[in-house]
Amino acid sequence: MRIVREGSVYQLSFMPRFFPVNCYFVEEEDGLTLIDAALPFSYKAILKAAGDMEKPIQRILLTHSHDDHVGALDRLKAALPHVPIYISERDSKILSGDLTLEPEEPQTPIRGGVPKKLKTRADILLKDGDCIGSLLAIATPGHTPGQMAFLDTRSRAIIAGDAFQTRTGVTVAGELKLSFPFPALATWSKSLAVESAQKLLDQQPTLLAVGHGEMVKMPTEKMKRAIDEAKQSMERKKLNVT
Repeated sequence: MRIVREGSVYQLSFMPRFFPVNCYFVEEEDGLTLIDAALPFSYKAILKAAGDMEKPIQRILLTHSHDDHVGALDRLKAALPHVPIYISERDSKILSGDLTLEPEEPQTPIRGGVPKKLKTRADILLKDGDCIGSLLAIATPGHTPGQMAFLDTRSRAIIAGDAFQTRTGVTVAGELKLSFPFPALATWSKSLAVESAQKLLDQQPTLLAVGHGEMVKMPTEKMKRAIDEAKQSMERKKLNVT
């Protein structure tokens, strides 16, 4: 595991050179907020990192319910039974294995690996605009129906889950990059993903921290180019269809 710090945000990266899977600590006055739970084997390293920092994990926030973001959740909950788990109300259903679509949603199947044997359930269900310590929850549907990003209101750093990936440069979820296609292949609605990416850009973040790839400082121009590229590819696809 590799740890990289930017201000109050710590990126814990597993397999960073091969298949980067990231989770994050956000430092608060009362301890640490863990965002995402990475892979099943990640729990020991996550707990050790918190111990090395001599700060308690006070809460666990989940950006969305794909396996590589909730993998260590059961073991973390066993080790930290009193630490509350947060996820969006919508993705809490996916966390429990329910892939049923809501009537108003795009009727395309939910993609990506979703939990089948996970025992842990959320203690607190989040809505757009909720505040958790210094973090503002922002609904960013697209990669999954209920994905959320978290904006640190002190620094304007955004932990964006898979709304973007940076493994192959800053790229919107759903935009296929052959050198790292997995976030795109696991994206449920590309059109909603682009809308959510724009929503994050509108926040004018100072740091973009994602589930796969390096953190990017002062990312707005790169985010804008990624959104423009995704829009253009959608337009090309429409023209080819018609």
